[in-house]
Amino acid sequence: MPSMRVQRLLALLVVLTQAGISVTGAVVRVTSSGLGCPTWPQCFPGSFTPTAVAEVPVLHQVVEFSNRMLTFVVTLAAAAIVIAVTRARRRREVLVYAWLMPGGTVLQAVIGGITVRSGLLWWTVAVHLLASMLMVWLSALLWSKVGEPDDGIDTVRAPRPLRLLTVLSGVALTATLIAGTLVSGAGPHAGDKSAAKPVERLQVQIVTLVHLHAELLVAYLALLVGLACGLAAVGMNKTLRTRLILVLTLVCAQALVGIVQYFTHVPGALVAVHVGGAAACTAATAALWAAMRTREPLPTPTPTPLNKITA
Repeated sequence: MPSMRVQRLLALLVVLTQAGISVTGAVVRVTSSGLGCPTWPQCFPGSFTPTAVAEVPVLHQVVEFSNRMLTFVVTLAAAAIVIAVTRARRRREVLVYAWLMPGGTVLQAVIGGITVRSGLLWWTVAVHLLASMLMVWLSALLWSKVGEPDDGIDTVRAPRPLRLLTVLSGVALTATLIAGTLVSGAGPHAGDKSAAKPVERLQVQIVTLVHLHAELLVAYLALLVGLACGLAAVGMNKTLRTRLILVLTLVCAQALVGIVQYFTHVPGALVAVHVGGAAACTAATAALWAAMRTREPLPTPTPTPLNKITA
């Protein structure tokens, strides 16, 4: 039977693979390799692997096909955690989160296929990224739940107003991510530069979208600062403090990357870094959310002294 340590390591692997494939997806976009495999589920009509054709550069084929192959790594990690928690006979909550992983991977594959078949329409790319962030959020919750005892008792670590403030920060994060996909939809990295079939872009001035994205990030950060002040006032345990500090650090780092992107005209490498930062912020916020209400081990009964028994 898999130990708790093995289960947590597998759950961490799921988080890393879900976040990692979102980064490789960004690499596909910034290298204009989105149509390196122009069909789905096949790479080319009649072939599941890259084929030498003059219309599609080899580099683009390799990048896109490699990203598709990483789906199998994500699937293996998802299958491993399902098998581990099932064999360990974990509680229903853990099993549900575990089964969401392979289910979400299948959904992501379908969304990816729609994205390719639509010719990389900006909104399909946006949905694809948002679905990836949702999977990162769920996998982070899985990691948190796996580490809790099945026979424990529910323990609230923060007052209700502060838990609601955490919900608001999650809403602000969601809005920030959506605005970020709009910036990408209007930005210079369309995913493909084929002159024969230009990729349709979001026809909104990118500066406007950048300011929207930045303001939502400021709102997200402000809510986190307010949450930190509230938790500091009522007291918090080590786990909650560590996760809160991690979220604040990641959000500030992400803001810095965004500022550098803006003033350097959105270099491709920083786009991939920014997507990775978005995944990290999402996972950290989910872990913070989970730390507000946890399951703690049952209290150990105090043995009755022998002299009282004999009396």
